[in-house]
Amino acid sequence: EMDDEDCERRRMECLDEMSNLEKQFTDLKDQLYKERLSQVDAKLQEVIAGKAPEYLEPLAALQENMQIRTKVAGIYRELCLESVKNKYECEIQASRQHCESEKLLLYDTVQSELEEKIRRLEEDRHSIDITSELWNDELQSRKKRKDPFSPDKKKPVFSLTFSRPYIVYMLQDLDILEDWTTIRKAMATLGPHRVKAEPPVKLEKHLHSARSEEGRLYYDGEWYGRGQTICIDKKDECPTSAIITTINHDEVWFKRPDGSKSKLYISQLQKGKYSIKHNHN
Repeated sequence: EMDDEDCERRRMECLDEMSNLEKQFTDLKDQLYKERLSQVDAKLQEVIAGKAPEYLEPLAALQENMQIRTKVAGIYRELCLESVKNKYECEIQASRQHCESEKLLLYDTVQSELEEKIRRLEEDRHSIDITSELWNDELQSRKKRKDPFSPDKKKPVFSLTFSRPYIVYMLQDLDILEDWTTIRKAMATLGPHRVKAEPPVKLEKHLHSARSEEGRLYYDGEWYGRGQTICIDKKDECPTSAIITTINHDEVWFKRPDGSKSKLYISQLQKGKYSIKHNHN
């Protein structure tokens, strides 16, 4: 049994022991905090210095990923540049081919137009009919001496009759009269007795059927068009190969392998002087 003094003393001892324990716990807690804080500071310094493993490992992974993505981006860039370059070269080549084809087409068109104009000019040259009833009076009046004090006489009127389209040459009247005088003198030297009457023209029978329709040639049951390769055959001559360039209503123009150009009249095909056929070689 304990009396009150012993109880009080015992209680005080317990309180002192509790105070000591609390003080020790607080000291240990402060010491642990300081140690942890020093460890964290040291790790932070290692991170700042770039030596911490926790920092180096993710950094290495990021750098490797960056290198891979940079390499892929470089390859993609080279592919894009090559694609753009190929597209540019394709556009240039297409433009050149289009230009060449347009040039060839324009050349053929201009050539055909010029050949057509030449053909029409030749037809017009052969179809002009000139009659002059008053040129003899003009020639006689030129032989007489002209009186300077006499009034000017009226210039004779020349009758020109043209059939089909015609060409007007820029010649002076004096030059025309001189040419006409030379022609009349030549005709006078021949005399009327030397002029023989031409025999009547006999109508020749066409041995072959040939005609031109809408830019195509029909010959002995077959049609021929521009750009087709044909074989031209003439009696006593070797057959030659040629390419049709132009088909008019009375003639056919063709080009030989050596580049020379010639023409055939449809009447020659009808009479059998020439014959053509498709060349399938």
